[in-house]
Amino acid sequence: MHRLTFVFSNQASVKTVGVKRPGYGQGGRPVNVLVNAFAVEVTDEMIYHYDAITPDNLPSRLNMQLYGRLQEQVPAFRGVVYDGRKNLFTVNKLPLGQTDGASFDVVLQPQGPPGARPPKVYKVKVTKVAEINTELLHRFIAGKQSQDNAVQTSIMALNIVIRMQPNQKYPFNVRSFFTPANKKAIGAGIELWRGYFQSLRPAQNKLYVNLDISTGMMYKDGPLLALCLEFLGRPGQDENLLSPRRGFPDRERVRLQRFLVGMRVITEHSQGGGKRERGYVVKRLTAEGANTRSFTDREGKSMTVANYFDKVVGRRLKFPDIICIEVGSGAVIPLELCRVPPGQIMRKQIPSDKTNDMLEFSKLDPPQRLASIRQGLQVLQYGQSEYIRQFGMKISETPMSVRARVLPPPMLKYGEGSAQKTIKPANGSWNMRDKKFFKPSVIKQWVIVVYESERRFPRRAAEEMAFGFCQGAVSVGMQVMDSHPVIVYENGQGVIGEQLKRAGKACLDQKKSPPNLMVVVLPEGGNQIYTAVKHFGDVTMGVATQCLKSNKCSRAKPQYWANVMLKLNVKLGGINSVLGEMNAALNDPGHPTIVMGADVNHPAPGADGRPSFAALVSSVDSTTAKYISESRVQMGRVEMIEDLENMCKAAIGKYAGYQNAFEKGRPPPSRLIFYRDGVSEGQFQQVLDDELPKIKKACQAMKINPKITLVVVGKRHHIRMFPQNPGDADKTGNCQAGTTIDEGLGHPTEFDYYQLTHGGLLGTSRPAHYSVIYDENKFSADAMQSLSFALCHVYARATRSVSIPAPVYYADIVCARAKNHYTPGTDLDLSETATQVSHAEGQLQAFRAGYKPLHANMANLMYFM
Repeated sequence: MHRLTFVFSNQASVKTVGVKRPGYGQGGRPVNVLVNAFAVEVTDEMIYHYDAITPDNLPSRLNMQLYGRLQEQVPAFRGVVYDGRKNLFTVNKLPLGQTDGASFDVVLQPQGPPGARPPKVYKVKVTKVAEINTELLHRFIAGKQSQDNAVQTSIMALNIVIRMQPNQKYPFNVRSFFTPANKKAIGAGIELWRGYFQSLRPAQNKLYVNLDISTGMMYKDGPLLALCLEFLGRPGQDENLLSPRRGFPDRERVRLQRFLVGMRVITEHSQGGGKRERGYVVKRLTAEGANTRSFTDREGKSMTVANYFDKVVGRRLKFPDIICIEVGSGAVIPLELCRVPPGQIMRKQIPSDKTNDMLEFSKLDPPQRLASIRQGLQVLQYGQSEYIRQFGMKISETPMSVRARVLPPPMLKYGEGSAQKTIKPANGSWNMRDKKFFKPSVIKQWVIVVYESERRFPRRAAEEMAFGFCQGAVSVGMQVMDSHPVIVYENGQGVIGEQLKRAGKACLDQKKSPPNLMVVVLPEGGNQIYTAVKHFGDVTMGVATQCLKSNKCSRAKPQYWANVMLKLNVKLGGINSVLGEMNAALNDPGHPTIVMGADVNHPAPGADGRPSFAALVSSVDSTTAKYISESRVQMGRVEMIEDLENMCKAAIGKYAGYQNAFEKGRPPPSRLIFYRDGVSEGQFQQVLDDELPKIKKACQAMKINPKITLVVVGKRHHIRMFPQNPGDADKTGNCQAGTTIDEGLGHPTEFDYYQLTHGGLLGTSRPAHYSVIYDENKFSADAMQSLSFALCHVYARATRSVSIPAPVYYADIVCARAKNHYTPGTDLDLSETATQVSHAEGQLQAFRAGYKPLHANMANLMYFM
């Protein structure tokens, strides 16, 4: 087998952002896998970089049209590539005179009959910025050159080259384009289009194009009025449903507005004996109909929108009572006069009830995905691209085969009474059959609150459910002090907190002891009840809560209750299982380790004024199986964790408290392994400059001095692995859990690797991308890879290994549960139907003030499970 022989120690002068690669991993069983990466050859060329300055705030789509016209007007610009914003690249220096700069008047002909409207002239200024020799790029991938600005710019230029041709043909976003050849309407005015993601990336001694399938959400084209009705779940119904005078709810108008804001619409007017089209961008929806909305014309007269179109434009409206759109200029246009052009990307979060449609459309098993990627090569036609040829590039049409290794799984240890106390997972999976928890918890008193009618969920069904619950708890070693809980029925339309408080008092009155667990049976669609229950348990009263769906818990089988107990045991302070073998980096008693995971959750696109939520999860015990959490509110879409120092101090304090209470005599922690989720490669330096000092300050303040390792875990990438030998696949056709790649695909000089840690379930599994950006512990590749793989097996609520280390997964869950910290029914609405807000700073203060802290009873428990 061919091995790359890349010696890093001889390149001391090469600077890196992260840690230099310490070598390649050797552990595990060697296998060859295919990856969706296609090797690229690039000749040494001089690339000329130009700034293209167009009028401010023009969308990329319009900028690309301007560039196309510039190519037609000035032949020297043919073969030049453009990113749609401000960067132009060419291998032929442009004849711009001695100043290397010039301005051009670019004319865009309007759509419509000749003479209908004078063409608009745009001033485009082009100025040379730099000359870049791609020899630097070859030195970089050989490990002889730092990743400086010239290297980054040359990679950016080549990425624009490969995207140029498809971006001129198809709808596109930053790295993907979409074609109508494979599309599906999913309702609510949304279509899904299959597309392709492409990104040129550097690796050891090579460049490659990462090509993957992608899914784009598009607004359904056609009449805007029809789109609105479909979004509201009323397709084909009476258009006057959108009339405020006839009862159109303002809440529904706001929800529709969130969907439409930023959408481009086309209007058609008669002019000069022909028809003229104009494009507009939706800014908001009017609260009044066209018959009611009035404005003052140029002569100072007041008239309604409906009258204007009737008297001035000569177009009587069919539906004058319904709402209108307001566009960027302030003009108001009736819905019935607008249509949605095809191929318009919807840059918003998919509605929650359409998520399954998106997953179903995107899901392809490994052979299907690889076949679709190969088909994408035919769409892209790299070999026929004049842009690619001019830049001296050749792109292989064969997926790369790289060396991988399948790491052995860690052993897992269960508790006393287990038929087999130590087990070895098989391809990332095991079960709870004949096993007891490592540290089972105790249910002292408990109450069941049912949010279904007794007709739909009879008391006998509730009693049978309680019996199954108790059997499930006992089967895994948990102790239930009272097998006959108080059962209460409540109406979900009431005040949930007050109802739960009454249920707790009923338990106290009947059992002479308050409950340490509240089991809540939810009806179908009981999301609001769930949020209120979690606020009551986690924030208000400090009592463990377990929500069950009524259609799942009724007559449930033992496997269902085993899964419930996986969550419940750790909520009550227990430990399900621990790593069974000694891992020097995790459970060396002489050198204790704290493992932390951190993440930031951002508001959905278009949700201006809403905050981001930061979470830190940290281990407190010697087995790295028990975790606590800290969470904070911060400015929306700010990725760096603002209050990380105080969060780390609190976590270290809880670690010390747990040690004093349960594991006395152990030395202070000598290692701190910090897994950071959610940051892009371009933000690594920010993490080192901003977050690492905060971690160090927290350690100093808490009087500990651990050696710190900081690892970024990436999930939003497009690398996929495909077994080259069918014998190396799992039953779903995916690579096996533990498959690790660090050779032939990773960064030319920095310490990174791809690792698939979970067994396949649906579609093609995605590996995690690990980048070690700071490492005082001097981990070898094998040590770091086995450590991360082991931590993927301690995720408490599953008997499967997961795709990222458990503390990172937990941090993601804590972020997602942040909404539960707000009092239900207050003005701080985080739902999809809330209005957009302005004055972001003031709104942030309101969100911070309204964010209720975790109850003290829950501070040292894994309440978030």
